[in-house]
Amino acid sequence: MNHHRKPRTSSVFSQRAVRVGLFAAGAAGIASAVPAQAATGVPQHSAVAADQTFSRADFRHHSQTKDSFTVRQLGTVNAATVRNQANAVGVGCSVDDHCRSVALSFQIVTMSGDQTHLNAVNRGDAVNKHCDGCQTLAGAYQFVVSTPRPFSLDARAQRQLADIHRRLDDLTRSTLPATDVKARADALAGEVNTVLHDAVAGAPKGDERPTVTVHRHLDGWPGH
Repeated sequence: MNHHRKPRTSSVFSQRAVRVGLFAAGAAGIASAVPAQAATGVPQHSAVAADQTFSRADFRHHSQTKDSFTVRQLGTVNAATVRNQANAVGVGCSVDDHCRSVALSFQIVTMSGDQTHLNAVNRGDAVNKHCDGCQTLAGAYQFVVSTPRPFSLDARAQRQLADIHRRLDDLTRSTLPATDVKARADALAGEVNTVLHDAVAGAPKGDERPTVTVHRHLDGWPGH
């Protein structure tokens, strides 16, 4: 039995919540956001954004690859909780009849505020169960753009991100080995980082400089 898993780190989310998200039926993507302006017109000062991708390969479906690419523009907030998660599972295959399970989740979040309290969670979780010789890879990529003054991605940046999203979908539909998928996903993440840095270069300045923070977590094989 191959069983590979990174040590879990503590977070505001309980292990039970992670298991529920992992095994929920049809959990290819879960997303919710609380905007900075509610429908009532009353300003909201906190926001929540959560995204998840789940892939399962087994003896009936030998190759499964899923991806998620979301952009959350939260506006001006003084507190935000953002969570991004990719889960890949390989079950019941063998070296002679191997499986390939890949889950990739890209989450892009923009927010503004002078002293925004941020709680960011980004996890990739890959598991093999009785699956010798399986390729199981989970990759979570989280990009957090923080600016002191109100800011939104312009049309050019959004077009560039949409193009990267299309190429991520093409990668998902490919039959490349997990090693090549990982390398190309990393390259696409590098392009996202460049687009975001270019976008914030012209953002309104404040007491603090605009920042782009990248969180990358890969688990499984190849998980580095």
